[in-house]
Amino acid sequence: MDNHRGHSSALLLLILLLADAATTLTEAKLVPDYYSKTCPRAERIVTDVVSQKQLSNPTTAAGVLRLFFHDCFVSGCDASVLVSPTSFSRSERDAAQSQSLPGDAFEAVARAKTALELACPGAVSCADVLAIATRDLVTMTGGPFYPLRLGRKDALASSPAAPDAELPLANSTVPRLLAMFAAKGFTAQDLVALSGAHTLGFAHCAEFADRIFRRPPAKGGGGAPVPAPHDPAMNPAYAKGLQDACRNYQRDPTIAVFNDIMTPGKFDNMYFVNLQRGLGLLSTDQELWSDPRTRPFVQRYAANQSAFFADFARAIVKLGVMGVKTGRDGEVRRRCDMFNGNPVPRG
Repeated sequence: MDNHRGHSSALLLLILLLADAATTLTEAKLVPDYYSKTCPRAERIVTDVVSQKQLSNPTTAAGVLRLFFHDCFVSGCDASVLVSPTSFSRSERDAAQSQSLPGDAFEAVARAKTALELACPGAVSCADVLAIATRDLVTMTGGPFYPLRLGRKDALASSPAAPDAELPLANSTVPRLLAMFAAKGFTAQDLVALSGAHTLGFAHCAEFADRIFRRPPAKGGGGAPVPAPHDPAMNPAYAKGLQDACRNYQRDPTIAVFNDIMTPGKFDNMYFVNLQRGLGLLSTDQELWSDPRTRPFVQRYAANQSAFFADFARAIVKLGVMGVKTGRDGEVRRRCDMFNGNPVPRG
């Protein structure tokens, strides 16, 4: 048993070292001033467009942040998630995991890309647009500003099978999450820090219905029905509020509630404070508090927002260079939702 455990630890260490080496190689190809000659106002153009979008629709920031995670965690930060399916070719957007990605996020990226094409045709990739938009919206909602290296190219393919295979589910266990993140070179600390992105946005009731609508026990002795039970890890008043809000979710699957009921539009550390109070919305959120491997990071971030911001910035920069395409491995799309040439089917 000890030998098996030792081999497993050695294998995990090797995976992390290889992932770090690949990340370092990729980072060397990306530079902060990549567009200094071809489109010097690129970042300002993106900032102006997405800021206006956020002001008109305050859920834009959460949507773009989620879109960025989906893009990078699946086959790398290459804008493959932005490709629309056609009558002859499917894409990542066909996957079950992609069905709840918000249209506002796609629209924000498309608007920014249109503005860039008018100013500097064919210069700025959609992958970089998404990276810049994400950073700016995190900052605009109160989160940390972090440096970006640019020069990503857009993918030449988009797999309809990849998201469901590579992305965690709303009910994934912490051991499963740790394994999925470790396979991509992320630590437990990275996992918890990136989970803090749930300080923004919302989730549809179907994603957590199994926590709030559980099979009721037998009726009480007086014949009065017993309220439907809920996940015991949840604050009872919170669970009752969610039951009321989601009562008709099966008839109306668009019903959703905020991830963070305290400060839903602000990027802060309240998400972690909520977990300590049993106010985590998804089971993947609340389990970060109950699992001893992740609980210390939840405690740290709940007590120290600056520590959360620093670790989140470090983790999202790391996420932003995953699987980046450069040179002939990609292209600069004219439109983010379609390839420049014939699409390459995959998966």
